[in-house]
Amino acid sequence: MYIVDDICYAGNPCDEVRVVQATPLKGGMLLVLFSSGEKKLFDALSVEGSAFEPLKDESIFTSISVQHGFVSWADRAIDLAPEYIYDNSVPYSECDDLLECA
Repeated sequence: MYIVDDICYAGNPCDEVRVVQATPLKGGMLLVLFSSGEKKLFDALSVEGSAFEPLKDESIFTSISVQHGFVSWADRAIDLAPEYIYDNSVPYSECDDLLECA
């Protein structure tokens, strides 16, 4: 636990990571560019909870937007924290040509 500006947060403080760009790919995958310059792959369909069920609909999944470093869908009704995406994604290599965009 830590406190910043009189607000108590769970976990440990860490460097701020922000999403710069997120590109939807087939199979519920996202290609994500972070403020650190890293590119990673994130499986958006692996997120559990009824709030994320709409992401299984391709038209909703592909209507992604990045605002203030966060990824969101459905006019910001669904969003994911950049830290969660970063921690639950895998590094992406530019030479990985097995992925096709949705």
